[in-house]
Amino acid sequence: MIHRPQPSPYRPEKTILALGEAFYDQVEAAEFPQTILRFRNQRWAEAVGLGGLSNEEWLRHFGRFEALPDNLQQPLALRYHGHQFRVYNPEIGDGRGFLFAQMRDGPAKNGGRLLDLGTKGSGQTPYSRFGDGRLTLKGGVREVLATEMLEALGVETSKSFSLIETGEALERNDEPSPTRSSVLVRLQHSHIRIGTFQRPAYFGEVENLRTLTDYCLEHYYGEQPHTGHCEERSDEAIQPSDAGEAGLVPPDQVRGRNDESSDAAARLLGHVAKAAAKLAASYIAAGFVHGVLNSDNIAITAESFDYGPWRWTPYWDGTFTAAYFDHIGLYAFGRQAEAIHWDVVQLARSLAAIAEAETLTPVLETFPADFQAALVETVLGRLGVKPKCDGRDTDLLVALETALAKKTVEIDRFFFDWRGGRRRGPSPADPHYEAEEFANLCRLIEDYEPAVSLDHPYWSDEAPCSMHIDEVEVIWARIDEADDWSLFETKIAAVRRMGEAMRGRP
Repeated sequence: MIHRPQPSPYRPEKTILALGEAFYDQVEAAEFPQTILRFRNQRWAEAVGLGGLSNEEWLRHFGRFEALPDNLQQPLALRYHGHQFRVYNPEIGDGRGFLFAQMRDGPAKNGGRLLDLGTKGSGQTPYSRFGDGRLTLKGGVREVLATEMLEALGVETSKSFSLIETGEALERNDEPSPTRSSVLVRLQHSHIRIGTFQRPAYFGEVENLRTLTDYCLEHYYGEQPHTGHCEERSDEAIQPSDAGEAGLVPPDQVRGRNDESSDAAARLLGHVAKAAAKLAASYIAAGFVHGVLNSDNIAITAESFDYGPWRWTPYWDGTFTAAYFDHIGLYAFGRQAEAIHWDVVQLARSLAAIAEAETLTPVLETFPADFQAALVETVLGRLGVKPKCDGRDTDLLVALETALAKKTVEIDRFFFDWRGGRRRGPSPADPHYEAEEFANLCRLIEDYEPAVSLDHPYWSDEAPCSMHIDEVEVIWARIDEADDWSLFETKIAAVRRMGEAMRGRP
């Protein structure tokens, strides 16, 4: 379910404190020479009751990090580990960001979702290692553009809440330096990630794993895990092990399992696996390549976040990669479901310290089928046709992928022209669609009814809205060379207009 921003009152929360100090470190924000507001997400500010802040107040809270009323009084750098390109790294955590505040959205009578305000580029923490804890302005601009486009396309994503230029000159190896600095604040359903579970599993902290599992079930999936823990099979302490690439405790050494924790772990894994399958499918339907699908970049809610070397692939190309350092295509466009499933398996390996394997394995085995079902749903959703809910939907999906794989038409152009299941275009003899594969697709799609309205004027535009890397570079060049933000603002307005059209709003 994609959550749309609706005005709501400010409802502060501090639920993260219930986890205890084993999960975070209190930190201080950096003191920046300047705070220049570059982007303010007013519609999501209103959704969490912060829309009434003046720009001066906004800068105090999201540039100087003055605590919000009745909220966390000290920023928290969360502790986690993670697989990075499938190599386990126990030396990471929030290295240039922290959890700044928590709150809820939606009408008070419905409870609303627990949301986190996290930062990127807010200064050094105990996990910065050799980094300066800063974010380049270009990196901040890119993340705003990515999240706005993904949200418009219906992907469950974090929201870029604020971008403030901070007046420092940064040295980077991957872009011309010195380059301008910024601090980003993102709004997301959870700051907790799969890597948050990997850390206590690595150290054999059974009770912390249970606490974390219960917390996530209750606050992110609306379930009461249980009223108490059963007696453990043994009081023997679990010790970290060097066995295995992650250094996790081998199953035959575990003494921390019981029926209640097994059940809670299996239920949490089930929620995450299903949501993660939907996330992977939504990337494919959007033509998006995240670029760095490490286990520390997969939120426990499977909400997309943390955008570094992202790309939209122009064509339906399974080998297209986003990160220049992804030399083997591990996170290529067509391998994203595999990558995300692999990360979910790492969550299961962590939960194996408190759950029996026979309760976790069947959950993992549902991922391929869940992904395929979600892929049909998301692709037909972007196509804008009513599903038949039988084998014809899969046939249509295969025909669509086969036709697009010819690379005669860009993905955005195709879904724009065929929205509602009826091809529109400048000419019946459009060379983009001359291939036999498109003739087959056309035959199959004739049986489908539109599921959307095409009344929005966007559908009469000459070309679709897109977010290809060359467009992003032009936007950044205008900012970098002339401090001209007009293209940035125009692109965001165009993306939001497309989002309205996708939702059928005039």
